[in-house]
Amino acid sequence: MKMMQRILSRAFSDKASLLRLTPTASKSTLSQPLEENELPIPKMPPFDYTPPPYSGPSAKEILSKRLQFLSPAVFHFFKNPLNLVDGKMQYLFDEKGRRYLDAFGGIATVCCGHCHPHVVDAIVNQTKRLQHSTILYLNPAIAEFAEALAAKFPGDLKVVFFTNSGTEANELALLMARLYTGCHDVISIRNGYHGNAAGTMGATAQSSYKFNVVQTGVHHAQNPDQYRGVFGSDGLKYARDVDDIITYGTSGHVAAFIAEAIQGVGGIMELAPGYLPAVYSSIRKAGGLCIADEVQSGFARTGSHFWGFEAHGVVPDIVTMAKGIGNGIPLGAVVTTPEIAKVLAYRSYFNTFGGNPVSTAAGLAVLQVLEKENLQQNAMTVGSYLKERLTSLKDKYEIIGDVRGRGLMLGVELVKDRQLKTPAKVETLHIMDQMKEMGILIGKGGFFGNVFRITPPLCFTKDDADFLVDVMDYTLSKM
Repeated sequence: MKMMQRILSRAFSDKASLLRLTPTASKSTLSQPLEENELPIPKMPPFDYTPPPYSGPSAKEILSKRLQFLSPAVFHFFKNPLNLVDGKMQYLFDEKGRRYLDAFGGIATVCCGHCHPHVVDAIVNQTKRLQHSTILYLNPAIAEFAEALAAKFPGDLKVVFFTNSGTEANELALLMARLYTGCHDVISIRNGYHGNAAGTMGATAQSSYKFNVVQTGVHHAQNPDQYRGVFGSDGLKYARDVDDIITYGTSGHVAAFIAEAIQGVGGIMELAPGYLPAVYSSIRKAGGLCIADEVQSGFARTGSHFWGFEAHGVVPDIVTMAKGIGNGIPLGAVVTTPEIAKVLAYRSYFNTFGGNPVSTAAGLAVLQVLEKENLQQNAMTVGSYLKERLTSLKDKYEIIGDVRGRGLMLGVELVKDRQLKTPAKVETLHIMDQMKEMGILIGKGGFFGNVFRITPPLCFTKDDADFLVDVMDYTLSKM
């Protein structure tokens, strides 16, 4: 209660509010000396780019049109929503030219950086030559990208089917598993998110994302949550719940198990060690396929590996992906084995825009940039450094209950009480808003909405990491 009173009294009165007009202010710009133990206002790292002038509608005008013409389901962050009109690498710019450090990456989507020149050139050049025909004709873009993408996978995962989004990819993966096995039952993990269409909504296990419609054939296993879970980090104990579901909740045979290696929407939750190998074994004994949802954790984001599942020492039967695959272009994919892929050939399965020339040209350019600029190693180096610095804040502030994740897919969970782990939902929103005022954009997630999701472009630097932590430190010190 006392914390909330401090929050409300300081909401927009501290020096952070000055940064609306001076986004890169440093302690040298302060008109008054610092008080004892007061932190200096962090200074944004320099960046050699100035966006062109913006002459379009204002944020107020756009918000009015959104309210009038867009679905009420379309929401926005922050008390004063941003009108972002320009982007360059890890930075975004609003209508007034103010710069923001993007630590959310369009929800783990922008992996190479905003408007990366190589990706932009690939998109523009392909658009000038041929924007769309149909996959019923031959075109080099889709074939070249499929070959390059398949080379990133182990074993017999060599066949690609392109979609437009992660939801589409997961829908297709579930369909293929059910067709291949002849079973309907699917097991997913509580707190997981896989999309918002028919099958994927069933596999999603968060009430916030589920409507009251018929959802059949999905069983939600206990989440191997190392922070809140009853078994801590003991993955084998959580895995026994999958065995029980197979034994008591199915015919003994299942179609598939689907899981993210790191739950993104669920609050950057890493699955407990030993869990996936044990579950994959149980699923395969029951005749099912193992699906790895790499929509957020794929494409080098975790740093240690190109795909999140690799950190667990498993090889899935089907892998789904989107987001980072196109650096912001609508693109998704399902990768599987030749044998499993055959099930779609027994009938006609078609996707009008999946694998179109522009999207696949962008996808190939993304792979080239990741390789050429060594962004996987950068995600590992900068991500590890950032996690260490965030962990140091946990030692300083009781409100930080947990710091987790790997590479540049990190989560910071805020709690009112460390022992009870009471979610600090209101405080999370306040801190996010204050950090925005100081030039940092981060996301939030977790079932209770109390986890900062830090998933920046993989070109993020140590200076960017320092600025992010310093801003969070400054904001927390004012509470």
